[in-house]
Amino acid sequence: MPEEIDRPISQTLERKLATILSADVAEYSRLMGEDEEGTLRTFRGHKQVFESLVAMHRGRIFNTAGDAILAEFNSAVEAVRCATDIQAALRTLNDKLPPNRQVRFRIGINLGDVMVQGQDLMGDGVNVAARIQTAAEPGGVCISGSVHDQIRNKLSLSFQSLGERSFKNIQQPVRTFSITEAESGGTLPSASFQASARKASAAKWIAAAVVLLVAGGGFWAYTVIQRSKAEHASEAAASSQQRVLPVDAAKPSAQNPIATPPQPSPASAPVVPPGDSASSATITAAPSPSAPQPKKAAIVHAGANPPSAHTPAHAAAGSATATLVGKKYDGLYAGPVCYAKTKLEPERCARGEGTISGNKITGDWMTGANLRIPMFLVGEISPSGAVKMELHSEKPDGSRLATIDMKGTIKDGEISADGAFLMGRPATLNWHKISATAPKHTGTQ
Repeated sequence: MPEEIDRPISQTLERKLATILSADVAEYSRLMGEDEEGTLRTFRGHKQVFESLVAMHRGRIFNTAGDAILAEFNSAVEAVRCATDIQAALRTLNDKLPPNRQVRFRIGINLGDVMVQGQDLMGDGVNVAARIQTAAEPGGVCISGSVHDQIRNKLSLSFQSLGERSFKNIQQPVRTFSITEAESGGTLPSASFQASARKASAAKWIAAAVVLLVAGGGFWAYTVIQRSKAEHASEAAASSQQRVLPVDAAKPSAQNPIATPPQPSPASAPVVPPGDSASSATITAAPSPSAPQPKKAAIVHAGANPPSAHTPAHAAAGSATATLVGKKYDGLYAGPVCYAKTKLEPERCARGEGTISGNKITGDWMTGANLRIPMFLVGEISPSGAVKMELHSEKPDGSRLATIDMKGTIKDGEISADGAFLMGRPATLNWHKISATAPKHTGTQ
């Protein structure tokens, strides 16, 4: 009989330390129950983006089952970066779907000891990651204390401590953290520890109130509630009367101690000198009783000299647009650029970045399988936040390799855009503001 049969199992299993990323789809049963085929199509598209980003961050998917995905990383830093990039990329895809049809992942990450069995990993390190994932909000990321200890001085992230959590079939409580803001500046959904504590406290008070009612304190509780309602009703009535009380703005009174001064006549209206303000000022002259009523208010633009007869029309228009945009959106933005699957190439994502200055956005980075292809970005930002961009890659001789025209919006420090290559391959972009002052780009990812 071979010696291996009598050898203890502890001597036949390989163990190692690994960072495990566990993910599954929130409300997957409901989504499948409402539309199986549509949910499956969306899930497959999201899964391709998921797998592409795991590979880009040097990870390995070692197990999948239904809507669950398990991945292994040698670095806790890369695992967390991968998780935040996945949620940013999938949020861009989900924004195109109705809210009740969005496929959103919960992600949990743990650093621990695991057992190796072929290509699969097992053990407490994997189980903790799977349990921590249940504490994450849909579209969010939760990490264990062991991961937090490894990355807190290496990544510019914001965390929310959820305290020590007890999870099913896990013997010891686990320090748990929720990531609230990623490196790129994008926010992630998170249920705070304080909110959970408030909910628990409210549940205790409700239970106590029920006990009081059952024990014979119902009448007392009823009178307290009615008195509170009466007080709130009287306060609301007084507030309503105060809001609708007519006040003559031109005369001082108890309600209006500072009277509004009369508007100056056209002859005494102040003149705003050019360059005195960075924004446009609108001055409306109040007409005198004897003067004819003007049909339109006079508008004086301040902050830039008016174009002269010798100024080209397009130069004046560009100057006006830049003045309106100002420094509202200025800064460095970064995040994933994702390219759709084709017959010849799989769906993949790469990291890019761009700098906004006034009404212009520019950028350059390296892309491709070995990060050897330069990609360049030029575009414009309108005062309303509309974004138009052109991305193109170049050959070593400087000739263009591929061009993408993209349109989108910028809002709350986030750029979302989509477009297509000249040959029709779709592309999406989801970037977040990293800093208000943009350092000079080094050309690396």
